[in-house]
Amino acid sequence: MKKASEWTRSIMRVGMAVLLAGCIGACTDNTSPRPASQTVVDVLSGNSDFSILKDAVEYAGLTRDLRLNTVTVFAPTNAAFQASGFADAAAVKALPASTVKSLLQYHMIGFNVPSSQLVVGKNEAVTTLQGGNVYVTKLDANSGVSVNNARVTKADMQAQNGLIHVIDRVLMVPTQNLLEIAQADPNLTYLVAAATRAAASNPAVVSALTSTKNVYTVFAPTNEAFIAAGFPTLASIQSAPAATLAGIVLNHVIADRAFSPTLVKGEANTASGGKLAVDVSNGVTVTSKGNAQASKVVKADILATNGVIHIIDRVLLP
Repeated sequence: MKKASEWTRSIMRVGMAVLLAGCIGACTDNTSPRPASQTVVDVLSGNSDFSILKDAVEYAGLTRDLRLNTVTVFAPTNAAFQASGFADAAAVKALPASTVKSLLQYHMIGFNVPSSQLVVGKNEAVTTLQGGNVYVTKLDANSGVSVNNARVTKADMQAQNGLIHVIDRVLMVPTQNLLEIAQADPNLTYLVAAATRAAASNPAVVSALTSTKNVYTVFAPTNEAFIAAGFPTLASIQSAPAATLAGIVLNHVIADRAFSPTLVKGEANTASGGKLAVDVSNGVTVTSKGNAQASKVVKADILATNGVIHIIDRVLLP
């Protein structure tokens, strides 16, 4: 993967025309050109599907910036906000204005990025006005474009000072590593206990979850999944052989930043040396050698600073 700065420079060298695809198959670029006098704010204000985003921009104090500065916006619709847990503008405004500003700037790039030729690639890192990276993927010549866990559903809405690309999810800013996210989730206490116990035999378990150099995807079983797999209490995990738990935990880890839109049917190699069978025909499911039944992803695309977590309903046994 290219570093963010390298990717950004390559975009600028070719006229900033290689980030987004033409959305072949997944979306179409049939938006009529906007009058030259309409700024990004005007375009958002004139479309009722962006009413939550428009209110959030005003609340965050970004209206002036989106009138005067050149910007490309990955714009979540109202439905995208709702799918991401924000029922309405009031839910967004329940957050501090500074938090909302950071969130919105994570959806913005400080130059025009039109939809045109895209170099096929996965998780190309692009620096946002927030300072963090978003990860843009086009898997092949016939696929659509995704940004983190969001799909671009409509490209190249034109404005006087930039472009708007419509997305179907809000892009959440990562602030914690994989282990910290698991530690903060009361439904993942058994996984944290297993990783802690496993580290006594294999320190790579914790180092993978806290890495600042490498990225991983963790299929994280819930507490109920561990109970169903034969670990009825936290004490049963803490008394289990550390090597056994290391094999189990690392069987849930793959060396990739695998957002759900980038997953395809096939096999994925785990950090334990095993393989997972991934299927996306009816939601996302994963199956391991030791499982008679597939595990379902019940919550996808929790972005960490060093990867992605998908919560699953069965332990993946080696």
